[in-house]
Amino acid sequence: MGFAYKITDQQAVHFITCTVAQWIDVFTRSEYADIVVNSIKFCQEKKGLCIFGWVIMSNHLHIICSCQQGFELSDTLRDFKKFTSTAVVSAIEENKRESRKNWMLWLLKQKDEILFWQPGNHPEEIRTRDFFRQKLDYIHNNPVRAGIVDKVEEYRFSSARDFCGTKGLIQLTHFE
Repeated sequence: MGFAYKITDQQAVHFITCTVAQWIDVFTRSEYADIVVNSIKFCQEKKGLCIFGWVIMSNHLHIICSCQQGFELSDTLRDFKKFTSTAVVSAIEENKRESRKNWMLWLLKQKDEILFWQPGNHPEEIRTRDFFRQKLDYIHNNPVRAGIVDKVEEYRFSSARDFCGTKGLIQLTHFE
């Protein structure tokens, strides 16, 4: 299946959006968002992923990212989505306190095939500092617009903390 947005320069900085299938609010539980955070950290360590900004919302995530020389951003994102799909669905299956378990699994699994992320990443290459700033402000203000927090630095699953002087959950790369 072709997508209108494609990553053509595998080392360029891109604004990426990953959306949960059916827009299910999976990441309202921190244990599922933690899986995404840990997977990003793994990709940074082992797959050359550089993160410039990020946010995990209830049913999607935005990242501004690139890959180091020798790594392909498309491959890293594919592997990230495949791993997190399996890991989050397994966590849902094993979570005895998950009141939405049957409903979520009904939507996310079809005949043992996991359909966690919607296809595509909607990549937008970032070529200017102004476009970078626009996308960074957009993702940092996402939790405020959603009414989750009053100030960007209050949201745990975002790089906004790093830009407000507090160490966040994911190591960031400086945008040049």
